Amino acid sequence: MGDVRVDGLQSPPVVSPEEMAGRFHGELMGTMPEWKRRMAADPSCLADVEHEVEMAFLRGAGLVVAGLIAGVMKRPGFEEACEQTRQKYCIPLSRGQNRPLRIRLLGGLLVWVTSLYCAPRRGRNCPEEKVPGLHVELAQFGFGKGCSPEVQSRVSRQAAWCSSFRFAQEELAREGLKLNVKTVERITYQCGLGFLALRTYELMQWRLGELPAGEELAGKCVTVQIDGGRTKIRGDLRPAEPEPPRTNADGLEVGDRPGRSKPRPRQTFDAQWREPKLVTIFVHDEHGRMKKGTPALIDGTFLGPDAMAELVAMHLHRLGAARAASVTFVADGAPWIWDRLATIVRLAGLEGVAIREVLDCCHAAHHISLALAALAVGEPARTALYLSHRTLLRNGQWRRVVEELTGLAEMDAENEEARTEIAYLTKHGEAGRLQYPTFRKLGLPIGSGAIESGIRRVINLRLKNNGMFWREEHAEEMLQVRAQVISRRWDERVKTMRRHLRCDGRTDWQWEPRTMIART
Repeated sequence: MGDVRVDGLQSPPVVSPEEMAGRFHGELMGTMPEWKRRMAADPSCLADVEHEVEMAFLRGAGLVVAGLIAGVMKRPGFEEACEQTRQKYCIPLSRGQNRPLRIRLLGGLLVWVTSLYCAPRRGRNCPEEKVPGLHVELAQFGFGKGCSPEVQSRVSRQAAWCSSFRFAQEELAREGLKLNVKTVERITYQCGLGFLALRTYELMQWRLGELPAGEELAGKCVTVQIDGGRTKIRGDLRPAEPEPPRTNADGLEVGDRPGRSKPRPRQTFDAQWREPKLVTIFVHDEHGRMKKGTPALIDGTFLGPDAMAELVAMHLHRLGAARAASVTFVADGAPWIWDRLATIVRLAGLEGVAIREVLDCCHAAHHISLALAALAVGEPARTALYLSHRTLLRNGQWRRVVEELTGLAEMDAENEEARTEIAYLTKHGEAGRLQYPTFRKLGLPIGSGAIESGIRRVINLRLKNNGMFWREEHAEEMLQVRAQVISRRWDERVKTMRRHLRCDGRTDWQWEPRTMIART
């Protein structure tokens, strides 16, 4: 059975929380006279004293938490719970041996915990895939790697909110968690990896028909909005190519001016824009707006449109959309979205639900503008035509809009750009996605503002800053962390992740998506 120590591996083990509370009381009483003296001499030092008091109490909280952990580990039923966890793990585990670990608690206090580590059992019946072992005692508490559960949560959330890991590290230091930037990155990426592992596990369970359907969307009017963003993904480092010498107009080589030369990097990398796909699922009210007090689900991936479509179907099943009153899909005109909706509906089991497809009204109106621009209609006639056609479109008269634009295009029979825009409106009109008066009457959303906001808040503000490049695996992990924070589902999702990792520590989350396109 393990133990907890707060003053190094050679210090005596912690006995109880009462012992730690008494120790904190002694430290507090020793510091109190100094605080009183400074406040009496200079009341303006209140800000500094207030910060010191907060840090002192954070240390005291860490001491009490260490005592609580030690007390739980000494309880008679704790060893039995650890044995049950070992037996229920995804692969057979050995009996294990005690290993000392350094753990950081929320107030910044470092404790040394001796925990039983059970490695994967080697033998004929063990799987060949690489699966990590388990610290069965720490797993009861939900510890991350080298940090308590709340440290992992606090660090990951701060890293998701701030525009960089450096800013997150500075804010955490002000709160008493003094970590270096690499540690902040590691904790955040490990949390994102846990979210991805949980999502893949749920997806595999859904494929097998073993993922239970929830009740969250039962009887509700549901909206599903899908779109894509932009992120710079960097490749591996490679030797930098030497720059050719600079020459003047006479062909003579020109050197750097004294004091103005810059060292040239020896290594560099290639970067390319990638489009992460994002989905938001929420309940809307009778006016087509997101219902207040109901958190949206936000998820995304860099794995491509088929993976995104399969995740949408899985989430709709998981949330119980098969018992919803209606499901409305709203998106722009991207073919990769509309070509996969039929498969999403079938796999999510929505055959008995009222399904409606809506083309975002602003995108449809924008294509009217593009058609008029391609036809070279001059001002002010172009503005007048655009406003007139936009009004007709909003009133459901898309056929009249198409007819008038087609009449204008007949004067320029070789204008392929204009005919492309007209074909765009015709295709979505015939698919029933431009019936805006009917949609408004039914209380359905006619705009994709929710997903546009999601793209901005989840992707642009954290993954698309100037000069920011991501490795693909880290971009996927940060996308998960940021999505859970923005969607206000953090606490629920973190608890589910910890329960999952207690039984299955595999973090290989990538999968081969099935073909989701409904037509060629």
